[in-house]
Amino acid sequence: MAKVLGKKVQSYSQASSKSLDPIDRGQRPQQNGVDYWNAYEFTFLDKNKVPVLKVLEIQIPSISKFTVESKSLKIYLNSFYKKQFNKDSEALDKVKKDLNKLTKSEVKARFISKFSESPDCINLNTLRAVNTKPNQIYCFIGFRSICPVTSQPDFANIYLTSGSVLNTSWLIKYFKSYAERGDFHEHCVESMFEDIQNQFGCTSLEISGRFMRRGGIDINPTRSSSKKLFFKNFRFFNQ
Repeated sequence: MAKVLGKKVQSYSQASSKSLDPIDRGQRPQQNGVDYWNAYEFTFLDKNKVPVLKVLEIQIPSISKFTVESKSLKIYLNSFYKKQFNKDSEALDKVKKDLNKLTKSEVKARFISKFSESPDCINLNTLRAVNTKPNQIYCFIGFRSICPVTSQPDFANIYLTSGSVLNTSWLIKYFKSYAERGDFHEHCVESMFEDIQNQFGCTSLEISGRFMRRGGIDINPTRSSSKKLFFKNFRFFNQ
């Protein structure tokens, strides 16, 4: 039963790690990957009780048993505004400790002042070629899906690279097919990986969804056939 989803928040100051709501990933496809969570409004008190505002990057491995429900994470992170830490690293250690326990995995967390550089890509939306070229980077602009809980639309740009030739028309039609159906960000990207792999028998494949933020947080899943990921934590425009 959800702890906070669909419920009114009484007080952020009363929130704690107990507010975090795990989501069982279930029997997901065997894919390498990571979910980048960027929290743009993470604030806490320094050793002098002066507010500090940071952009927090959280990396949750795709093989984790659980991930975290996004609203509960927002409430949890917002509770730090009255917490005091002598060092930035202490705040990060607190976040990692609580999310490690929740997800049953090794979560990474750090403060960032800029994102990785966006890769040069070929826009599928305007591409006239019948097929893609192997090992090139392509992007689909204006991806839309529906949140299965709130029925609100989510938007993203989808990036992919493959060692195989892919049919351009099939890809565009496939990405557009999500516009009226619901799924979480992670499940969307996992389904894309599996469906494209099954359709074309790719020798290698990596897909990354760069979703727009909601409530001060964006979630960006990457799934790959390789353990060494190509796509880093980049944005298609600066924060």
